[in-house]
Amino acid sequence: MGLYLLKRLLTLIATLVAASAMVFLVLEILPGDAALIMMGPDAAPEAVRALATKLGLDQPALQRYGHWVVGLLTGELGDSYAYSSPVAELIAERLAVTVPLALMSMALTTALALSVGIYAAAHHNRVGDVGLMGLTQLGIAIPNFWFAIVLILLFAVHLQWFAAGGFPGWSDEPALALKALLLPAVSLAVVQSAILARITRSAVLDVLREDYVRTARSKGLSRRATLWGHVLRNAMIPVITVMGLQFANLLAGTIVVENVFYLPGLGRLIFQSIANRDVIVVRNCVMLLAAMVIIINFVVDVLYAVIDPRVKANDL
Repeated sequence: MGLYLLKRLLTLIATLVAASAMVFLVLEILPGDAALIMMGPDAAPEAVRALATKLGLDQPALQRYGHWVVGLLTGELGDSYAYSSPVAELIAERLAVTVPLALMSMALTTALALSVGIYAAAHHNRVGDVGLMGLTQLGIAIPNFWFAIVLILLFAVHLQWFAAGGFPGWSDEPALALKALLLPAVSLAVVQSAILARITRSAVLDVLREDYVRTARSKGLSRRATLWGHVLRNAMIPVITVMGLQFANLLAGTIVVENVFYLPGLGRLIFQSIANRDVIVVRNCVMLLAAMVIIINFVVDVLYAVIDPRVKANDL
């Protein structure tokens, strides 16, 4: 297990280094004056040169990359041009919205998808299976931003159970903050749960056809006992893979939904920073999202070895 973790950890570090180099190349090395982009085409040349000096853009590219990496490791991400405040503080404030939203969405996705997928597999080719798979197909086809608008019209405009948008913050009443995140979480979870439910159903059906499952049934185990005792653990490998990718997608893909509900999350910060030409904030936010995706994939690889020791043995 130690060697397996070491190999995965080295892969994690190498991938993070490659991602940081790619982000730096795209945002700072490719043709274009970052200072001019940030200040706009009508800015005075003297102001552009002053901003370039302040941002260190007059230094060699390799030196700027080294300073940025050191800043990533120490938490010194620089100051935002548009907000005139430290980037680390901006990101920390926005993560306080985006991470709980992603966790709520993932919890709803997991509970709904596993329930639907396992039920559909246990009732294969019956009315319940066909009906649920039809609903999941509909869920995949619905864009989450359109479903978010439908939820606002139904629960905020007509029923008036929820606010149409905004976020009250965690300091006053956490219950109101959770309530403000509920509709966005549902709008994100619908599409994700539809995909995960179909993956769960397929994985469970594949394992149900294995010889050891038929042997367990021939020994007198009920279908329910076989399903929960022998099938689910072996069917979880592809399910966990998709769950890891979906959680990473929820962290990185909340830009549209956060703008629909006017939530001050990381996605909205990226959207506003792009509009404000705030390259420093965009660069660090993109790197943060890339690091989250890479770390989640590392966690999924570790869970592989915990759930199925054969994965660890084949990798060594």
